[in-house]
Amino acid sequence: MPHAAFSDAMRRIVTGDGPDGRSLVIVDGPPSGEMGDPTIGGLFEIWHEAIGEKLDPRDARDRGETQPLLSPDKGKVKVRWFAIAPAPEGAPRDAINAAVRQRFAEFGAADHLRDQNRHPAMHQTDTLDIICLISGDASLVLDDSEVRLKPGQIVIQRGVSHAWTAHGGPALFLAVLIDREMLRNSPGVGHG
Repeated sequence: MPHAAFSDAMRRIVTGDGPDGRSLVIVDGPPSGEMGDPTIGGLFEIWHEAIGEKLDPRDARDRGETQPLLSPDKGKVKVRWFAIAPAPEGAPRDAINAAVRQRFAEFGAADHLRDQNRHPAMHQTDTLDIICLISGDASLVLDDSEVRLKPGQIVIQRGVSHAWTAHGGPALFLAVLIDREMLRNSPGVGHG
């Protein structure tokens, strides 16, 4: 799918049960909330729900958030699309870093940024993330390495410092973020 079609690809279909107990669609539409643009980068919300509650398919509330925030609330799982694009050629690194800091602040995650010398959007969250590259060409950036991805490939991101880089045009991902309590150790210290 070419990047111009990202917005067409972002369709939420959520199921439930009707009063008669028969399955039906309760949501069929675009992201519930968005920040950014699918062709240059942004967050596009799908669903946000508690993981410790009993599942009631008769509950037809739309749990898609209208205001994107980077991390799920405590004890919740968040599902979203996100898009990234290559940095504009010739843009000063200081300007890119400042723009990233502003964007992270807008989605409640200024304190998640880490080493902007490694990558402008290097960040860390207390989440277990399951992330699939849907379309485009992209890399996962870690502290000391990068991993190139192809569409359909999955990353299990386990609360570590990371970022994403798009190559040659925008890239679209699907992400499931699960709030987790993190065990943090000092560098070089094992999990006794």
